[in-house]
Amino acid sequence: MGFFSSPIKTFDDLYLHTLQDIYYAENQITKALPQMIAKAQNPALKQAFQKHLGETEQQVKRLEQVFKMMGKDAKGTTCPAIDGIIKEAQELISDCDDAEVRDAAMLAAAQAVEHYEITRYGTLIAWSQQRGKQDIARILQQTLAEEKATDEKLTSLGESNVNKKAA
Repeated sequence: MGFFSSPIKTFDDLYLHTLQDIYYAENQITKALPQMIAKAQNPALKQAFQKHLGETEQQVKRLEQVFKMMGKDAKGTTCPAIDGIIKEAQELISDCDDAEVRDAAMLAAAQAVEHYEITRYGTLIAWSQQRGKQDIARILQQTLAEEKATDEKLTSLGESNVNKKAA
C-alpha cells in the first residue's frame, strides 16, 4: 500500500485519495502560514501571507463542502509532498540570518506550495468534469483561481521588491 491509507483500486478511489491529499495539504498550510507571517519582515510579503491564510481557511471549508456533496467524511491522508515542501522551507528559513534573504526564501517556499496546489486542483477539476460533477468542478475552480492569483502576486512581489532587497 505504500504511503496510501487505503488501497487505490478504482478511479473513484484515486479521486477520493487526491481530495484527501489536498485537504491534508491545505490544513498543513494553515498551520505553517502563521509562522511565516511572524517571520516576514517585508510588509507586503507579510500582508500577502496574511491574505492567503484567510483564503486557505476558506479553501478548507470548500473542500469540506465537496466531501459533504460526495457523502463522505472530510478527512485528510498524509501528503509526503507537502510535508517535504514545508519541512524544506522550515529548514531553509531557519538557516537564514539575514531578514531580507529569509523573506526571499519564504517567498520561494510559498510558491513551491502554490505550484503543488495548482497541479492538484487542476487534476481534480478535470476528473470532476470527467465524472459529470460540474458542481464540484465549479467549487474547485474557485480555489484554483485563488491559487493562481496568489502565485502571480508572489511572483510580482519577488520581482519588484523582495528578491531585489535580498540580492
